[in-house]
Amino acid sequence: MTETVALHPVTEPTDGRTTSEAVLFEIRRIIVGQDAMLERVLVALLAGGHLLLEGVPGLAKTLTVKTLADVLEASFHRIQFTPDLVPADLVGTRIYRPDKSTFDTELGPVFCNFLLADEINRAPAKVQSALLEVMQERQVTIGPETYPVPRPFLVMATQNPIEAEGTYPLPEAQVDRFMMKVRVDYPTAAEESVVVQRSLGDAADVTPILTAESLAALQKLTQEVYVDGSIVDYAVALTRATREPASVGLPGVKPYISYGASPRGSIYLIHAARALAVVRGRRYVLPIDVMDLSRDVLRHRIVPSFTALAEEVTADMILDRVLPAVPVPQLASTEQTA
Repeated sequence: MTETVALHPVTEPTDGRTTSEAVLFEIRRIIVGQDAMLERVLVALLAGGHLLLEGVPGLAKTLTVKTLADVLEASFHRIQFTPDLVPADLVGTRIYRPDKSTFDTELGPVFCNFLLADEINRAPAKVQSALLEVMQERQVTIGPETYPVPRPFLVMATQNPIEAEGTYPLPEAQVDRFMMKVRVDYPTAAEESVVVQRSLGDAADVTPILTAESLAALQKLTQEVYVDGSIVDYAVALTRATREPASVGLPGVKPYISYGASPRGSIYLIHAARALAVVRGRRYVLPIDVMDLSRDVLRHRIVPSFTALAEEVTADMILDRVLPAVPVPQLASTEQTA
């Protein structure tokens, strides 16, 4: 990749892989390592799906989202979730004007292209629920009026999994609206050394690569990626296996599952797989794309049973059993089909 690619914002992207590499090049000037997380961030960006990043403090979750916003020449707002927030702090409210004897509507920070919900689990359920409509419908209802948010619209949220005091569990309906839940792990020793070295100097300047219009064009390009019917069936089989593990020869797993993934899991698997194919330079989806994303798309859609909680069986442990049991389709000539 040449330096000139990163110097000018892309206006009409025609090559998804080249554009993705340019975006990653700029992000990696700030973020060290975390390749899997950065790939998932790009997938969410291209697929137009919301993303939840979960990891212990200090793993650059918030910095990653802020850096991505710098790479995008689009409107960006950050909301620091705290226990004293109210829904109006997010979506807006109606204000009475005594001099006019009328109500004016003040729109909240959700009206942007790119919203960072930082430490989303620190706000109570009534605040988290205020995001349900805008995440699903891309609109907000205030009083008698409905206001659409700018397009494209993406929510990227972060949360800390190890601290219980002062946090609230996310409602299942809201968690299900996130396309992916990505677990962020510690960096390697070499990566951590680079992080420390970079902290000794000034932060690098990030050059915008995408505008809101070019991102919308790239998302449209993603929607044109070919998906074979057998891959759709594979995504559905993966999702159904979390509801009916006996269908893949695992009846002993069922007692650990209260609820499996909904059909939204199948939909998001295919949409995310198309975006991953674009990032990897293809115009067609392979089974490996679905397989690689299945854990991130399905883990937060499984509700472990009381038995699972008692035996400390997590959703990831359930997926460790279920996912390998689903047969992977064999495509004879994917290149010709695409």
